[in-house]
Amino acid sequence: MNTQQQLTLEKLFKIHNFQPNEGQREAILSLEGPLFLMAGPGSGKTRVLLWRTVNAIVFHNVFPENIFLSTFTEKAAKQLKDGLQTILGTVTNHTGTPYDISRMYVGTVHSLCQKIIGDRRFIKNRSRVKPPILMDELEQYYFINSRSFWKLTEELIHVKEDEWRAEMKKYFGKRSESRHDTALSVISIFNRFSEENLSIEKIAEHATEKQDETLLQIAKLYDWYKNKLTSENKVDFSLLQQRALKQLLESEHVISEFQHVVIDEFQDTNRIQEQLFFRLANGKKNLCVVGDDDQALYRFRGATVENFVQFPQRSKLYLLTSPKEIKLNVNYRSKKQIVATYTNFIDKVSWVRENGDGYYRLHDKDIQSHNQDNDISVITTTPAKSEDVAEEIALFVKKLIDEKKVEDPNQIAILFPALKNNQHVKRMKKALEGQGVKVYAPRAGRFLEVEEAKAILGIFAEVIGRPERQEYSGAYKEYHDWLDSIKEEVKELISKDERLDKFITTKKVELQKFKDDYIRLLKTVNDNGWELTDNYEPQKHKRILSTTPLISQQTVRGLGSNRLDKIIEQRNKEGRPFSLQYILNRATSVDWNILDLFYRLCGFPYFSQMFKLAEVGKDEGPISNLSMISEYLSRYMEQSSSVITGARLIEGSLANDFFGRYIYGLFRLGETEVENEETPFPKGRVSFLTIHQSKGLEFPYVILGNPGKKNQKVPREEEIVRPLTDGDNEPLERIPEFDTMRLFYVALSRAEEMLVICHLKGQGQKVEPAFKELLEEMKYPLIPNVTVSEMPTVQVKEDEIPKVYSYTSDYLMYLKCPRNYMVFKKYGFVPSRSQTMLFGSLVHQTIEDIHNHIIALRGESNE
Repeated sequence: MNTQQQLTLEKLFKIHNFQPNEGQREAILSLEGPLFLMAGPGSGKTRVLLWRTVNAIVFHNVFPENIFLSTFTEKAAKQLKDGLQTILGTVTNHTGTPYDISRMYVGTVHSLCQKIIGDRRFIKNRSRVKPPILMDELEQYYFINSRSFWKLTEELIHVKEDEWRAEMKKYFGKRSESRHDTALSVISIFNRFSEENLSIEKIAEHATEKQDETLLQIAKLYDWYKNKLTSENKVDFSLLQQRALKQLLESEHVISEFQHVVIDEFQDTNRIQEQLFFRLANGKKNLCVVGDDDQALYRFRGATVENFVQFPQRSKLYLLTSPKEIKLNVNYRSKKQIVATYTNFIDKVSWVRENGDGYYRLHDKDIQSHNQDNDISVITTTPAKSEDVAEEIALFVKKLIDEKKVEDPNQIAILFPALKNNQHVKRMKKALEGQGVKVYAPRAGRFLEVEEAKAILGIFAEVIGRPERQEYSGAYKEYHDWLDSIKEEVKELISKDERLDKFITTKKVELQKFKDDYIRLLKTVNDNGWELTDNYEPQKHKRILSTTPLISQQTVRGLGSNRLDKIIEQRNKEGRPFSLQYILNRATSVDWNILDLFYRLCGFPYFSQMFKLAEVGKDEGPISNLSMISEYLSRYMEQSSSVITGARLIEGSLANDFFGRYIYGLFRLGETEVENEETPFPKGRVSFLTIHQSKGLEFPYVILGNPGKKNQKVPREEEIVRPLTDGDNEPLERIPEFDTMRLFYVALSRAEEMLVICHLKGQGQKVEPAFKELLEEMKYPLIPNVTVSEMPTVQVKEDEIPKVYSYTSDYLMYLKCPRNYMVFKKYGFVPSRSQTMLFGSLVHQTIEDIHNHIIALRGESNE
């Protein structure tokens, strides 16, 4: 066996077929002191971070648990973990030295903050701390938009709710004074306060000084909100970071716990994250930040691009050391003309500071394309109105697919600044579908409008019921119109599937039975003068309850066996009794939950054929939508009781909670607040993405569907928060212009082989001045003047960083049931507790014949 000394970093590069350029090599080798990596699009920064970590672990004996590596998404974190396991596995094969990265801090900043809070290494006196419960964006919305919050508002600030909502509409410049819009305004400003780590005192002092009564009211609510969450040991995403930083500031030893602190996408960090990272790196000074200020897109989440642009100065301030600066400026992703386009575009506005001293962005990046051919790789549509541009794009895409320029339609992505309520998006989708091209655009309208969501939720409404329609207009009326439409969908479905009709009827009867039994048991309780809060005593209560007239045998059995009686008696002796309410709930609860119902439905032909389409690689769109539905249902169960009891069925309580609160909330939020970062790109479909969703991704063919962004104004939250913060920031009035340029820079730099820019003209169409100038200057070929047969042909490529498959969680799961593996591992369905049983019977049985048929076909083709 070789010794470790015989294995060099260069040999490892060769084994894994990696040839770093000069900048990449220098970054990989630079492990001492602060490091400022300016990484342009497609410059291989993920591989650099991967190899830099390998270098530290293998050749500088850094323990993995002494490395803190923050990524922007969980997907990026998994990619790095998989790559590390692969390369370290190679090292182990050569040297015999094993490596364990299970304790390494790698993940999103939020997941790492959670880890820090629960890790004794970072706790004063190393005592145990109960980590807080994290509310995601959806749960935060429901918390703020709850009846209790609105009631509290009136009590705390002594203003009637409708008056305050009217004031908030005016203060935030919103179009509506609805609860929904007011809740979004409250959430956005609360988050900004937390991200800037602002104290209540500072906000209140500023509000008093400026005689801003509304801000003073908001400060009072924010104070209550923070105290309320603290009392329940809960945090939202922003407060989670605040909690982690507070903990780190309590002890001095924490500054040396990590030997290396590495932050990816540093341009998208906020002020509190910056403080947190500098705190962790303060001991060893080995802070490496990677990013590109031209790709800073998350100001609306509190990110401050100045963190990255001014890192050299801040490093000197906080770490007392200037960083080494390295440019990763070779683009391996895009063709030469594409690189020239986005580098030319970003210079179409002036980034010079008002006083003429420097720039608001990093200058002289000198981005080069690795591919030096002069092929045409940027084209535009004929300048025309939206309808004509959509038709031209649809015909072009159809030709690309027909002439096999792409191996799969999902290699084509169409990007838009926004998808929701966008007429141009709808026209584009309609034009493509008119050409027979399938589109994956669950966010183009409401996700709840996609066929799969309407079918599943329509059946849910049929089984558990729906809230009664009230005489309201606006969004409430629109929602109930949607509920009416999904009812019609279900009528059509069950007319074609007798088994489904019977299943729905059986479930409705089952729920009605338990509801009736609960009411009857409740009468027995009342008739005997008992209270639901009374301690349950089997000898006293059980016989009387079980002889309640007309209750079902199933409910009688639910009241408990002799074994349960003994357990209850023992608990009573220990002072841990069950209440009568608990026993009634237990007796009248069904043996399935919301997610179980979803999986049982997946066994019926209408849904099981969607699994078949994915399995044969024909169309992954429907199954991707079903996966998202499973995620939403899982989130509902996390924030609500997962057990369906008779008590929850009385007066439509379950239906009102599920449809009247949760699904209505999703309906109102639409796509903006609950965006899935791990966006799927299903086979067989062209994806429509927002530019934000496309960040960090690449596609052979990219179409910029709309080169204009509407409603450009200074975010109100920034106007409120800016006077409360210190620092050298971009001028407020230039924020819309700068952010728009960055947005489109990201869009233009996603393309590998071909970039298509839609050139819109006509009333109501906005085209950025920078694009007008660019198109006039570059004179790109128009679609009608290019020959599709001469376009580049692309194949599906393997990831540069390999995925790692586990024997137990991947291979054995696959052997047990390939469909089970496909659904839960590949498409990310959220499993129900009963999932194994369900897939072992219903879904497995209904599509087992498909599996056997495929095997038979393969056998025939091999003969």
